[in-house]
Amino acid sequence: MIKKKMIKDLIEWIKDYVKFANAKGVVIGMSGGKDSFVVAKLCALALGKENVFGIIMPNGEMLDKNDAVKDCECLGINYKIVNIKKCYDSILSEVKDLVGDKDLSSVTTINTAPRIRMTVLYAIAGTLNYLVANTSNLSEAMVGYTTKWGDNVGDFAPIKNLTKTEVCELGIMLGLPEKLVNKIPSDGLSDKSDEEKLGFSYEEIDDYVRHGKKGSNFDKIWLCYNNSIHKRESIKSFDPKLKNYFYEE
Repeated sequence: MIKKKMIKDLIEWIKDYVKFANAKGVVIGMSGGKDSFVVAKLCALALGKENVFGIIMPNGEMLDKNDAVKDCECLGINYKIVNIKKCYDSILSEVKDLVGDKDLSSVTTINTAPRIRMTVLYAIAGTLNYLVANTSNLSEAMVGYTTKWGDNVGDFAPIKNLTKTEVCELGIMLGLPEKLVNKIPSDGLSDKSDEEKLGFSYEEIDDYVRHGKKGSNFDKIWLCYNNSIHKRESIKSFDPKLKNYFYEE
């Protein structure tokens, strides 16, 4: 259970961080899911709703677009819809020309859109002197259900260390509509839920993260965890000091 004090401290943390960065506000990619909804609410409480800008970015079609609009209108924040389809198609077309007869992998076709979305957010943030709010949670990060340099980056991350279960609880405590907070998580790209794609539930992930409980799908969860370590680490770099590659003066 989340203590009410955490909400107050979290709001103050956002307020202090944005002030420290000398930013005028924040921009958030609104997906229609609970994570962006909760983060936007926290930012509105910390900074004032007039300083929170929601960006809805369909790639042609977007199954959760109406929910994303509802979220923004519920919070009273300004929002715009930016369709990334033209940019997405252009990039994949150029890549296809470069690789010739080789088919584009699902890694490419799936991950390009989130990376374009983050580029859009940073283009807006840079112009308005805003920060980009990351909306990732601990459960998704645990199993690598994020896109590297896409939805797993940002300038600050209010719910990064909260599980999906805790994000739902936080949303209810913040007074957000239960129907929107407790909707079945989906990436909006297909008719399958997150859990159907993963092969296990968020509840199983959260039970392990918070209580060390190993459910029937623990082996799958642990495999996903190990295979996604690179997503949770900073970029690897070569250190020339390790083997003294420099000449002594």
